[in-house]
Amino acid sequence: MTALPAFYPIVDSADWVARLMPLGIGWVQLRIKQQPVDIVRREVRAALAMCRVQAVTLVVNDHWQIALDEGAEFIHLGQQDLLDADIRAIRTGGIKFGISTHDHHELNAALALDPDYVALGPVYHTTLKHMPWAPQGLSRISEWKRRVGDRPLVAIGGITLERAPGCFDAGADCVAVVSDVTRHADPCARVCDWVAATRVPS
Repeated sequence: MTALPAFYPIVDSADWVARLMPLGIGWVQLRIKQQPVDIVRREVRAALAMCRVQAVTLVVNDHWQIALDEGAEFIHLGQQDLLDADIRAIRTGGIKFGISTHDHHELNAALALDPDYVALGPVYHTTLKHMPWAPQGLSRISEWKRRVGDRPLVAIGGITLERAPGCFDAGADCVAVVSDVTRHADPCARVCDWVAATRVPS
């Protein structure tokens, strides 16, 4: 199974990737919504170029065809993305992928596709976007981990550095973070704190 870092920031531009790159992150997700395809392609291409130099894994959210075209290593697919994603083409292209899940039906559907990781959210209330699901809570993390087994489980949604230990104790292998980085008063310092807190002892 694919090994994920414990901390996984999510940002919306190549500029953000450039800011976080020197801070010791191992992975970063580029999630760009409601932008023309040419802008998305330009951002993905720029972010990939930086990540390749620094040996950081870039996860491209949603735009699986652009990820294929540009030679990305990893894609993250939401439930809506699955409606038109060509999983066979993604696998044939040698790209790994993770899938978002929010309920039992979505988890069953995701596992049937044999993803490289499963994400569960929102664990806590999030103001990042409107969610039709109530916060899942830590007990749902434990349930999901029992279901996914050795497959990495990513917890997302309202997670802060202070809340992260509870997620790991409940069974999450990784926490994906948006607001606690991009909306923090000092994003770079916060990322350094995250990296230090989740670093695996050598």
